[in-house]
Amino acid sequence: MTKPSIPKGTRDFNALEMARRNYIFDTVKQVFQLYGYQQIETPAMEQMASLMGKYGEEGDKLLFRIQNSGEKAAEAPEKGLRYDLTVPFARFVVQHRDELQFPFRRFQIQPVWRADRPQKGRYREFYQCDVDVIGSESLMNEVELIQIVEEVYRRFGMRVCLHLNNRKILAGIAEVIGAPDKMMDITVAIDKLDKIGLDKVNEELLERGLSQEAVDKLQPILSMTGDNEAKLQTIGTLLAGSEVGTLGVQETASVLAAVKQLEVALPIELDLTLARGLNYYTGAIFEVKALDVQIGSITGGGRYDNLTGIFGLPGVSGVGISFGADRIYDCLTELNLYPAAMLDQTQVLFVTFGDAELQYAAVAARQLRQQGVRVEVYPEPAKMKKQMAYADAKQVPFVAIVGGDEMANGTVMLKNMATGEQQQVAIDKIEEVIR
Repeated sequence: MTKPSIPKGTRDFNALEMARRNYIFDTVKQVFQLYGYQQIETPAMEQMASLMGKYGEEGDKLLFRIQNSGEKAAEAPEKGLRYDLTVPFARFVVQHRDELQFPFRRFQIQPVWRADRPQKGRYREFYQCDVDVIGSESLMNEVELIQIVEEVYRRFGMRVCLHLNNRKILAGIAEVIGAPDKMMDITVAIDKLDKIGLDKVNEELLERGLSQEAVDKLQPILSMTGDNEAKLQTIGTLLAGSEVGTLGVQETASVLAAVKQLEVALPIELDLTLARGLNYYTGAIFEVKALDVQIGSITGGGRYDNLTGIFGLPGVSGVGISFGADRIYDCLTELNLYPAAMLDQTQVLFVTFGDAELQYAAVAARQLRQQGVRVEVYPEPAKMKKQMAYADAKQVPFVAIVGGDEMANGTVMLKNMATGEQQQVAIDKIEEVIR
């Protein structure tokens, strides 16, 4: 007999874990809705032609291909599981553009798949919570997304720092070091700085065809320190001869000024080494990192000016961020930040001594459920010890005991499982007592 198992990089979730995950989903959903975003969903699979070439050479290697889609291979286009929610969103916008009001503000909470090497904080199947606005070039959208990040992590009680950069700044850097055609190679390499260190990044830059002179010119930028204003002034001076780089500096300065005016408390660091390897980013890019847990980015995103163009609708700019639910889950678990009342567990368990009492309990439970109380009825009049052990194992806070006297009086013996206190309570008063 085959031992049951699941693929590496995937997980089962028990009732407690699902309660925690739903707490995360519900929290981000509530914040998204506060800002007027509406929920959509897209299929788990997309045409491979829609996915390939959108995530850089590293990302394309991690696409899951569907080998059998129930169609003759010669007649059907190749399909794959979605790598993220942004590219499917762009496809959705183009396909449904006549039904949408622009700027279109959407959020999406669904799983994605990557053929990656599983490790802590990195899974092959995981959930993303995306929020995007498309059809607007206003930098106020970036400012709003930063406020969403602030509010989500304030509600979670997590200390985080948002790292900010702009792909136009990176393009300007590529120009001034004499390697304008190597912008993507530079971003792919420096995006690994936290993982492999500066020396390995420099080696990779050389392997990707940059000259030693260009790599040397890049070093002061990769090691730049100081506060955000000082960094902006320094990089602004360095990129004065680059039109695209100067525009990136101006955009970043505008976003930081607006955030400051709104008195956003979220720590923000201008990080000139932040690259985000996805090909479709064209402007501001974000990553959020936890300050009290050693884990990778837990939120990321940025501006994309022409992602819809690949689907036949050019010139539609968008910006969005994605909250990594699984990494947030790991952080909240490690920091023990889940609220005590988070688990939507049974509030009252009815235990009985016989069939007549069981029927009485079923009627009473129906009445309580209509009042919004979460109720279980133990399905058979088993030994009292067995029924109470069940209540203990499920951590049910109140047990309603039904015997002959209770049936005669229209009551239950309500036991508080935490204190052991028992009292006779009328059926229509149970909801009041337990609340």
